Order: sequence, then structure tokens, then C-alpha cells
Amino acid sequence: MSERLLLSYYGDDLTGSTDVMEALSLGGVPTVLFTKIPDAGLLARFGNCRAMGLAGTSRSEPPAWMDANLTPAFGWLKTLGSTVTHYKVCSTFDSSPTIGSIGRAIEIGRGVFGRAGVPLVVGAPQLKRYTAFGNLFAAYRCEIFRIDRHPVMSRHPVTPMQEADLLRHLGKQTDLPSRLIDLVALAQPDAADRIEAALDKPGILLLDVADAYTQKAAGAALWRAARRSGFMVGSSGVEYALIEAWKADGTVSGTALFPEPGPVDRLAVVSGSVSPTTERQIQHAGSDGFQTIPVDPIDLLFMGEQATDRAVAAGLAALSSGRSALLYTALGPEADRGAEIDRDEGARNRIGLALGDILRQLVVRQKLKRAVIAGGDTSSHALGQLGIDALTLRMPLPESPGSPLCTTHSSLPEIDGLEIAMKGGQVGTDAYFSAIREGRASS
Repeated sequence: MSERLLLSYYGDDLTGSTDVMEALSLGGVPTVLFTKIPDAGLLARFGNCRAMGLAGTSRSEPPAWMDANLTPAFGWLKTLGSTVTHYKVCSTFDSSPTIGSIGRAIEIGRGVFGRAGVPLVVGAPQLKRYTAFGNLFAAYRCEIFRIDRHPVMSRHPVTPMQEADLLRHLGKQTDLPSRLIDLVALAQPDAADRIEAALDKPGILLLDVADAYTQKAAGAALWRAARRSGFMVGSSGVEYALIEAWKADGTVSGTALFPEPGPVDRLAVVSGSVSPTTERQIQHAGSDGFQTIPVDPIDLLFMGEQATDRAVAAGLAALSSGRSALLYTALGPEADRGAEIDRDEGARNRIGLALGDILRQLVVRQKLKRAVIAGGDTSSHALGQLGIDALTLRMPLPESPGSPLCTTHSSLPEIDGLEIAMKGGQVGTDAYFSAIREGRASS
């Protein structure tokens, strides 16, 4: 496998993991995403793939969890022998010293893969994420904001971004030294030599990516760096940059076709997102034939099966009437029950598990062919309830990059072949849920 496998990766949440799979697959790199470390039989089923991923939950976990879980995950990735191994983080970089610490993940990765410099790429113009002079910028409703002034990410309920300088942000999570190759340095004739010299030193090297030129330069630098130490960190901007280098040297074609699957009569959606983007998507769905069903997250936490059964019954009633069902725990940030939820450690994760259980029952009992999970942290925990072993790309959504429709692979006949999409809270057009129902790439 090491002779063919270009890249392996660990995604710190599920939506981020499918984001990478989408970027690679569109670039002509057949990719499979596993939901847990596969056995030999499952691994062999995807012998045609040139990239393999492992979906995780580290974005919503503390450093102690990372110590216990990332070390074996990275160890398994190392056995694959891929040229590049990528620890994938969210393109908004939201993290903290106590939850989703990117700094701690880098420390663990260096312990497994070696102690050379670790390249870091976060900018991904395809996702409207940009880094300039080490500062992160992101789009919101057609306007670009510095991340610490972003209307959503500056007020994230768990890890609000209050620092746009990424190396300053990382400095609160790790004592590793860090350096920057900025936009000006990337444009210099000696940029390649400066990058290689910086990567010879221990620590973290952030490469600015703000446009096609800097992305191409970063990709060439990453591909050169992989020949010495293949461990790198960043958003799917890592893959978008590498694909440019792979296309340039003929490693990949850079293109792939994914026919639209067409509509289904009904689908089920569960949402644990509090984002205003998801709020608009829920409202749009309600005006476009979906039955929108509020679910009290506090009830899910403290009333157990009784609350789950009520939600399932409401979803079944909507689906039996011929409508798609959309069950949500919040309608925008004003409805966030975070203050109550966070009194109980691990409560948010348990809400995700409960939503996954609800979705599984709706899919199985109504024999649904398509489903959606909304919310990055929600998706990571909810998907584990469905009995899915692996995912492959079914249909990308160019207007909502990073949230594709996937095909499931499962030992459970009622789940195997299910088409499912997972979207982060801030991702997608207002018509996202309708586009998934209609099975069309544009909304």
C-alpha cells in the first residue's frame, strides 16, 4: 500500500473529515474515510484508494483524551506508509488549551512521526478562508471578516476565536516554537530555500495562503517537505495546496466526475447546530416542504429514552405523511441552551449521541435512502450511532464546499448504501437541505 498511498489523515471532527475527502476526490484522488480503525478485511475493500482518512472527535475533546486516543490513531496512520500524513483541523481554527487543542495534537504527532519542523496550512480560498501575515480571515454572507471579528466564530459556544494571529493563538496551547512564511516571503526567489531551512528546525511553520499563487507555492513546499517528514497540520487547505503540486508533476489528473443522484421523496435531518447559518437553512427548509420539529436538548440529556422516543415519534409522523423531517435542538444563537448544557461535563457529546440514535431509528423504520446531520461536533458523535464503517464521496456541492453527500459502507444491510451529508454549522447556502433532498449539486 505504501507504494500507492499518497496521503492519510485524521480529521478532528466528522464534517472536517468529509471536507478533506471531497477535496481529494475532486482532485482525482480516490479516497475513503473510515469511522474507526478498520480491520484487514475492511481495509482491503478499498485497495483502489490513494488516500485514506480516519474521522475523529478531537475538536471537542480535552488534552487528556487526545493523549489516550490520538497516539494510537497516529500509530495506525503511520502503518499505512503514506507519503503525507495530515492532522486535519477546522478551517476556522477554533480551539483552546482545554478543548480541541491543536497545539497538543501537534506535540503528539511529532512524538509519533518524528521531531522535524511541522508545516501548518490553514488558508483555503476554495472555502473562503484566507491567511495573511499569519492572521486568519473567513467569509460570512459574502463579506470577509478577521476571525476574531467573525459574526459566528468569534462567538462560538465552546471555542470562541478571540485571536486572529494563529501563532499567538497556538502559543497558548503549546510551548513549541513557531515561525511564519508570509505572503511577501512566499513571493521571493529564495522562498523554497527559506522554507526548507525553517523546517529543519523543531517547531511549527505556518505558511500563508490567500490566493491561487500562494496556494500553489505552499503546495510545492508541502510536497517537498513530505519527502523528509510527511506529518503536517491544517485545514483542507493542505489538500487543495498539495493537489496543485500533484497536478504540476503529473501525480494526479486533478479532475473527477460525480453524477448527480437525483431526488428522494423524503429524507431525515437532525441538527445540533446553533449557528445563524443553520438557522436560515432550517427556516428555508420549513418553507420548502420540510416538517421542522424542535427538540429540547435539556430533555435529551435528562429524560433519556422518553425524550428520544418523543422525537422519534414526531419524526415518524412527518415522514409517514410524505414530508421530510428536520429535527433541531436550537434555532440560531439566541436559542442556544449552552449555559445549562455546559453545567454537565460531556453533555454536548451526549446530545450528539442522542440525535444519532434518533436519526438511526428514523432511517431504519422508514427505510430512508438519504439523511443529513448538521453541526460539526454533533456530526462526529451522531454518526457513531448509525453503525457506519466507512464513507466515500457521492456528490460534491460546489456552492457549499466542505459538506458533500456521501455513500455509507456498513455491515448493517439497512444502513449500507445510505446517502448521508454532514455539514458544519457555518457551512452551506440557505437552500442546503433542499439541495440534498433534490440530489443536485447546486442550489
